[in-house]
Order: sequence, then structure tokens, then C-alpha cells
Amino acid sequence: MQIRYFLALCLLPQYVFAQDANVPEEKPQLCFVEPPVSSSLNERESLSGINKSDIVIISDSSAATMDDKAHFRGNVSFSQGSRHIAANEAILDQQNQQLNANGDLIFQDELFTVTADSLEAQMSNNSANLKGAEYWINGQQIHGEAKQLEITSNNNLILSGTNFTTCPPGDESWLLEARKIRIDSNEEWGEIWDAKLRVADVPIMYIPYMTIPVSDKRKSGFLFPSFSTSTTNGVEISVPYYWNIAPEYDLTFTPDYMTNRGLYTKTEFRYLLGEQQNGQVNVEYLGKDNKLNNNPDRYLLHFSHQGAIGDNWRVRANYTDVSDNNYFNDLNSDVNRATDNQLSRIGEASYFERNWDINMRVQDIKVLGEDELPYQVMPQLGFNYRQTDIWNTIDFKFNSEITNFRHQDNQFATATRLHMAPSLIYPIQGPAGSLTSEIKLLQTQYWQNASILNPDLDDTVSRTIPQARIHGQINFERPAMFFEQEYRQTLEPQIQYLYVGYQDQSRIGIYDTAQLQEDYYGLFRDRRFSGLDRIADANQMTLGFTTRFFDETNLEKFKFSVGQIIYFEESKVLQDNIFQEASKSTSVLAAELDAHVTDNWFISGAIQHDTENGKNKKNEVTLDYRPSNDKLLQFSYRYVPDLLNTNTNDRVNISQAGVRTSWPLTDDLYFVGNWYYDLNEHRSIETYTGFQYESCCWGVRLSYHYRIKTNYDDDLSEIIDGREEFEKGIYLNFVIKGLGGSGPIGVEDMLDEGLFNYRKPLYLRN
Repeated sequence: MQIRYFLALCLLPQYVFAQDANVPEEKPQLCFVEPPVSSSLNERESLSGINKSDIVIISDSSAATMDDKAHFRGNVSFSQGSRHIAANEAILDQQNQQLNANGDLIFQDELFTVTADSLEAQMSNNSANLKGAEYWINGQQIHGEAKQLEITSNNNLILSGTNFTTCPPGDESWLLEARKIRIDSNEEWGEIWDAKLRVADVPIMYIPYMTIPVSDKRKSGFLFPSFSTSTTNGVEISVPYYWNIAPEYDLTFTPDYMTNRGLYTKTEFRYLLGEQQNGQVNVEYLGKDNKLNNNPDRYLLHFSHQGAIGDNWRVRANYTDVSDNNYFNDLNSDVNRATDNQLSRIGEASYFERNWDINMRVQDIKVLGEDELPYQVMPQLGFNYRQTDIWNTIDFKFNSEITNFRHQDNQFATATRLHMAPSLIYPIQGPAGSLTSEIKLLQTQYWQNASILNPDLDDTVSRTIPQARIHGQINFERPAMFFEQEYRQTLEPQIQYLYVGYQDQSRIGIYDTAQLQEDYYGLFRDRRFSGLDRIADANQMTLGFTTRFFDETNLEKFKFSVGQIIYFEESKVLQDNIFQEASKSTSVLAAELDAHVTDNWFISGAIQHDTENGKNKKNEVTLDYRPSNDKLLQFSYRYVPDLLNTNTNDRVNISQAGVRTSWPLTDDLYFVGNWYYDLNEHRSIETYTGFQYESCCWGVRLSYHYRIKTNYDDDLSEIIDGREEFEKGIYLNFVIKGLGGSGPIGVEDMLDEGLFNYRKPLYLRN
């Protein structure tokens, strides 16, 4: 059981550096406080022929003495360039180049707006002093008061006896009081001395010095420390430091001290290479983990890079390594989540032209918790060519690759594989349907090195397999009426004949091959296995159809698909090298459904039914109630029999039901919860309950989490001191907005916390 308290006073903005396409931007709730506006602000704009460097003074009445003083009264407007002063009265001392103004005084420029009791401005150096001031940072939520406010000649702002907040006027949920604040208009950062933070008018923290952003510019400095306490890690404190090395580089170093484990350091370095390439490096280290009996060192190394070189080249690299299988389960890494169990190591470069492309790749995958290691691709070279209308609308394609497979265990075989697949395609397409005919020749050559575990492999294998495929689809549509509503219904039957020749492949090793899923769209594939080590023979026909309903606005409201394969000959090629004729004459009957039942109800589901044995191979269904964008109630169920447990190599049946909800209780208070139950084990496997309150200047989240904990067997298994099967905790997050960013408050991320992420209800076409 653990309880965590997190106070987020982010002193740096949530900067954007290397783009992350997999993470959507979450827009914080903003309540901009509009500064006051003088009725004379736009009078200068109405005057034509005025240079921006000229001084323009407009008033109801004026009295002036040559080379002495000028006195202006009533709706006084003083403008020069982007600066504007509005007041009831102003005195201009021409000899001393000084302006004094008072009465309903408003000062405004590009950066801020200020109201004050009085103003003294020196026009010779563009400086000013205002007393009894209230100020607003233009375009930001920040506003406050100051006994004295000085505007320097280089347009910096110095405030004495001041405070600021991002809350609306009259709302003092939080207030930062300071002896002095200096805002640099060029760097767009503020320095604060002798600050005292008040929450609900109660002082809770003293800060002798701090910096804050007034825009999205980045700056080196300490981020505010975070504190937590738990029975697992003990008292925990982290003090991140952000180093803005250059516009193209930055680094964040986070020392995280846990009383139960020790000092855990996390370093993240990010870079840009021009406008088209970016990457990052992560190093995490925990020396001598005190939580484990033998005090092992634990670490993580991560590198990623992606981008384009010129118009034709694309590059990608990714590498991650950890000290042990349970690293992500025990430690709060910045790279992966606890539910991730595959570490991908890949390097890839591709060159693209209009009709051809080449690619080079090396790949290694580390699977946490599994003893058997996958094969390494060291390297793979690929060449693809395509040409349309080579003769009488016939298209030509040529796909090829040469791959070298290695293994870290010398007991496994190694191999080099050369594969070439020329094909001719004759497509006929039209509004009423399509008919595509394809012939292909699959030519593969293996050079293998047998091993102790694979003694029966041939040194060289040449495999030539012909393939023919005909796929056709017809589109019908008609008007339909259901429940007094007019629809347009389509009926889209499709048929496919597939022939793949047979060849004995028992002398070929398994290097990158696995069986593919038999969902509806998978029934129309031309292969049964991924990879190329097994090419299943086929003499079969696939029948299926899809029907859709479109409403008057052409929005899809309903889609149903069902299909099945009829085997004319039984396939002899199996993945596990057991060559026996299967008894099945048909595949599973695969069906999928997506329906917008009413304005608020959605249903989606899929089933794979073995018609010969009368058993379901897979079921899943989701029912969503969404009366608005911020209201969700989802029920789900899934059933998968005879699933292999990679940790125990046992076959298990998965039968789980769940419910998930996100619901606003008031305009600012949300409830988010989910609960998933294992019907076979008769136990809850995950429960999440969270309440979140968020206003425009602060937010708080209280949540409870109970879930099954993934624990892998690893090299540290002998020294682990009783890892629990389940983990649970109570978490409290408190965010003050405006001191650098909006923080981690957001309902969308609450939906994705845990083992079962939220799935959209359906993907109907518009």
C-alpha cells in the first residue's frame, strides 16, 4: 500500500522540442483575465500619416508654454510607437523630457498592460515609474499588484512589493507574494526574490529565489522538486535540473533519492539535426538497490533517432537496454511503462524513388521475462520495384530481400535468406466493383548453419512456389427505412480464390515466422504466416460480405462484416514442422460489428467461431454510452481460449469483463474509474477510481489504484524479497497553474492509466 503526494510547481514550461507524433497535445483550461482598455487606445490608429517614432498627444483641453511645460486634461492619450498612456491629466516637461500622468491611468505596450495611481516617465531613455499599480501580462493568465512598478529603458519590468496569480480577480486560490520581481522582455523570463506562496490565503512555502517563464521560451535552471512517500520506496524527493544547452540541444538531469532503494538518477538529452531529424538519449542508474537482498546495480540505456536526409533518404534508429527484466515494474522510468515487455533495437535507412526503393535494416528484440531469445537481423537489404501499365494495363511488382539471421546462443542455427517475388497484376476497377488478378513466383534460397538444437537443417535449400490470386468485390446500394428513418444501405460481397503451391519446408529453420490472426480482414490475405520461413500451400476460396447504413448526411451508422474460407485441399505446411493433413475443411467464421445504435449509444464487437467444432475461438464486445464529449460509460468483455502463457508455457483461457467511466459531476469536478474482473480466476485484476477538480488556476486529483503486478523471472529472482502479486496505492496530485505550465492534470490521461487503455468506441467512415 502506498500513498503519494505530489506538488507540481513547474518553473519551466512544458516545452516542445522533438516532435512526438504518438502523443496528442492536451490543451489546458485557460481563463484569460482581460486587462482594461481605454477608449482612446484606437484614436492614434484613426490618424493618417503618423510615423511610429512620433509622439502623439490627444486630449479634451490643453495649455502649453513654449519650451516649458504643457498641461493636458480630459481623456488624455499619449502614444509613441507601441507604447500608449491614457489618463485624466498629464503634464509634459519639455525641457527635462519628463511626463507625469494620473487619474484613471492605463499604460500599455506589446508585453504588458498596467493601471496605476500615478506615472512618471522619462522620454529621453523610454523609462517610467508607476505607483499603486495593477499589471497584466498580455496573452497570459498572469496578473498582479505592485506598490511600485518600473519600466526600464530596454523595456524590462521591475516590480517592488508585488504579487501575482493566474486566478480570476476576486479568486485568491493561490497567490505568490514577493519583495521584488524582474521581468526581462527580451529573454521573456521573470526573476523573483523573497517569494511566499499562499494557498487559500494560508502561507505554505517560502522561496528565496526563483525564475518563471512569461512565454514558451526555454531557460536553464532547476525545476521545482517533487516529494512523495510510499511503503515501497520510502520517502522520495527529486530535484530536476534543466539545461538549455543550445537551440538544438537540451538536457534534463533528475536525481531521485528513495530512502528504501537509494539514489536513482535519470538523464535525458535531446537534440535536433536541422529541420528534419531529431533524437534523444536516456541514461538511468540506481546503484546498489537497497530494496533487494543482494543490492544489485540497476540501469537503463536508451537511444532513438528519426528523420529525413534530403528528399529521398529516411533514417530511423532505436535502442533500449535494461539491467533486469523487472526494471520497468519496480522503477518509474521515463522511457517505458510497466506494461511494456519488448525492447526494440533497430537501425534502418531507406531510399525512395518514384518506381523503386531500397532499404537496409538491422534488428534485435529483447523480450522481458522470456528465456528464449528471438533471432537477430544482422543485416537485411531490400529492393522493391513497381511499374504500372507495363502492357495492356498490367502492373508489375518485384519485391526482394536478403537477410542474415544471427543468434546470441550458439546452440541455435544461423542462416542467410535470399527471397525474390516478381508478380503481375491485372486490376479492373470501377464504381460498381473491382476484380484483381495476380500471379506471383516466390523464390527463396537459404544458406544455413545447423546446430545442436537444429541438427536436421540442410546447408542449402532452394524453394520455388507459384501463387495465383483472384479477388473480386461488387458494390450494391439501395434506399432503406428503419424506425422511420431514411438510410442508404450498401451490400459489398467479395470473393477470393487463392492458390499457393506446396513444397516440403521441414529442412528450413524458423527465424522470423509466426501465425497471423484470423480476423475478418485476415481471411482475404494471401498468406497464413508472417515472415518467409513458412509459406503455407493453399487451394481455397474466401467468401464474405460487408453491409453498411448511411444516414441522410452520409455518416456511417452501421457496419457488419462476415466471412469464411473454404478449403478445397487441406494445407500440409504447419509452423511446428509437423506435416499432417488437417481435418478442417473451413476456417473460423469471422464477423465484426460497429454500430451507432442511437445518438448516445455505440456498440462494437468481433467473433471468431469454429463452425466444425461449434466453439468460439475469440469473442470481444464493447458497449459505449457517450451523451457528450466529456461523458463516457463503457462496458467491455473479451474471451480468448487456449492462449499460451509465455511465462509458464501453459495454455490458459482468458475471460474478462470490465467497466470504465469518465463523468463530470460539476463543471470543474470529474470522476474517472474503471474495474476489470477475471471470470475464470474469480478475482478483480484492476480497479482505478479518481476524482479530479480543475479550475483555470489550480487543480487537484485524488485516485486509488489496485492492479495485478507483472513480475518476470530474471537474474535477480534469487535475491528478490517477496514481490507482491498485486499493487495498490492512493495518489494525490496538486497542481498550481501559471508557474510554468498546466502540470499533469487532465481527464484523458486518467483514461489511459493502468493495464487496459481506453479504446474509442468505433471507427466508422464519414
